[in-house]
Amino acid sequence: MKKDNDVLPEPTNEAEGYLFGYELMRDVLLPELLGKEDHSLLYWAGRTLARKYPMDTTEELIQFFAAANFGELRLKEETSKTITFELSSDRISELLRKRMHEGFQLEAGFLAEHVQRQKERVTESFEEIKRGKEDKIIFTVQWDRKDEISDTNVSEF
Repeated sequence: MKKDNDVLPEPTNEAEGYLFGYELMRDVLLPELLGKEDHSLLYWAGRTLARKYPMDTTEELIQFFAAANFGELRLKEETSKTITFELSSDRISELLRKRMHEGFQLEAGFLAEHVQRQKERVTESFEEIKRGKEDKIIFTVQWDRKDEISDTNVSEF
């Protein structure tokens, strides 16, 4: 059995074996099943996950990202209309290097929903892939200070 890059990983421990299974589902199977709509569906799935796992602090959010194997999340900057996060890990660098992953929409949606809950404003999150010495993903979550949350502008997945 071979996969696209003809190399199967050889997990050295149970955690690596689990991570390989997670990556198969997340980075190979889901995009295949979701087709052209995978980015938008994963974004809304991330928002749904954030509703199921609400957090009150940025520290809890950082811990969640680590526990979920999303990567190391850092708060970079906060203004009156945006919050910028940075996400990095060896796994992210490897996925980008192998071109196995084209987007981090699940994480973007999760962050958008978390910030929306905190700010009580309708939010949107954008990602930017930064390649370099340390590959990282920059997420910018933005909102309009006048766009308060109401039952009419918050939709469920």
